[in-house]
Amino acid sequence: EVQLVQSGGGSVQAGGSLRLSCAASGFSFDDVAIGWFRQVPGKEREGVACINSRDGSIYHEDFARGRFFISSDNVKNTMALQMNSLTPDDTGVYYCVAGFCRAGIYYGRDSRLEVWGAGSPVTVSS
Repeated sequence: EVQLVQSGGGSVQAGGSLRLSCAASGFSFDDVAIGWFRQVPGKEREGVACINSRDGSIYHEDFARGRFFISSDNVKNTMALQMNSLTPDDTGVYYCVAGFCRAGIYYGRDSRLEVWGAGSPVTVSS
């Protein structure tokens, strides 16, 4: 079965850090866009950070740059999002995705595959 299994997230006070992880099964990250999106209350789902697996390029949305760090292990087919200096505005549900990503100037879509994780709630209290 093709799927992404997420872990991590939770609750933290403002200024704290959280780490999200995502593991693929049934497919590999080779040559596909991978990354993270989020949906915060009252807003549409938005990209956070992406990796172009073809060349390893990394892209971030402006709000994530310098605070959020995406990484991947293409041997283990896992990815992670390290989130630092969190604020209450970062509260929402975070999703990993493979086969599609959009962040900053990057837009990547694979015609063969688009898989989403189930989402990880993140709550940042002031």
